Amino acid sequence: MNLGAISLSKCFDLDLKKKKKKKMLMEERKSSSVSDVGAWGMNIISSVGIIMANKQLMSQTGFAFSFATTLTGFHFSATAMVGWISNATGYSESKSVPFWELLWFSIIANTSIAAMNFSLMLNSVGFYQISKLSMIPVVCVMEWILHGKQYSREVKMAVAVVVVGVGVCTVTDVKVNAKGFICALVAVLCTSLQQISIGSLQKKYSIGSFELLSKTAPIQALSLLTVGPFIDYCLTSKSILNYSYTFNAFSFIVLSCSLAVFCNISQYLCIGRFSAVSFQVLGHMKTVCVLTLGWLLFDSEMTLKNISGMVLAVVGMVVYSWAVEIEKQGNAMAVPQTKSPLSDEELMLLKEGIEESGLRDEELGHVQKS
Repeated sequence: MNLGAISLSKCFDLDLKKKKKKKMLMEERKSSSVSDVGAWGMNIISSVGIIMANKQLMSQTGFAFSFATTLTGFHFSATAMVGWISNATGYSESKSVPFWELLWFSIIANTSIAAMNFSLMLNSVGFYQISKLSMIPVVCVMEWILHGKQYSREVKMAVAVVVVGVGVCTVTDVKVNAKGFICALVAVLCTSLQQISIGSLQKKYSIGSFELLSKTAPIQALSLLTVGPFIDYCLTSKSILNYSYTFNAFSFIVLSCSLAVFCNISQYLCIGRFSAVSFQVLGHMKTVCVLTLGWLLFDSEMTLKNISGMVLAVVGMVVYSWAVEIEKQGNAMAVPQTKSPLSDEELMLLKEGIEESGLRDEELGHVQKS
């Protein structure tokens, strides 16, 4: 049998394997896209659900449980318990992360929660909404400073459209004072840094989103349950020890904690899969959903200004998704294709096949002449 034909056959077999591998990669990408949609869906549904549940739990017309910081401690306690059960049953594996990094992250995250609550108490609702909107450009600047990340003109324009749209439909009266401004500034900086750190820690230690959450949740729960009652007393002048628990109130606390577990997991998933900026931009879909459900379920006022702002925000989110995809394609095309489409092994076999084939033809020529 011709040795060149054998080598060429091996080369074609390798090419077939390469095509199969490429097909598997395409299927993995398709599966990843489905997972991305699932993560976003879980985050939006759980976030909107927890807002609706907390509105009933904390409002004076509901159960008047006005201890927001302590309730957040309950949320992280439930999340820590789920993480512990997952590790104990072998569903997830625990990877090593330095304790000082987990402690630093938890301090930033808890400062963000406390500062947000104080900002809401000291500032008008309008300024509170503006401070939340400012997180998008702050995250962009922080990622540029910390990681040197650059953004295309299309992405910047889309971010601006989302900020304007959400601002139009949420911002009303704007009143600010020195103490409120400082609390809002601390809240924005800490929240932005916390969300950037989620993605950074996952990449740095090659740790999954749920594994990272299961490590930070116990620290956050312990610290929030320790200082939370004092912060809530400063905010409301009420003590959680004097609250009269009813079965319905307790049921809503359990519901809030259950939704918080899904909300926390999906937040870490989304930031780990995308970026803190994408989480902030697309996360404002929750604002649109909350306004719509508030109008449908709680008879909240829905004006033309609200509707136009929501439409503008949704358009901005669509443009942002398109701009990010264009940016990814541009980065992929910018990578120089210097390597041959054939692997080194395929080239070597092809070369051997040509040489062997030429040598065999030469030998046959000599035989025919003789």
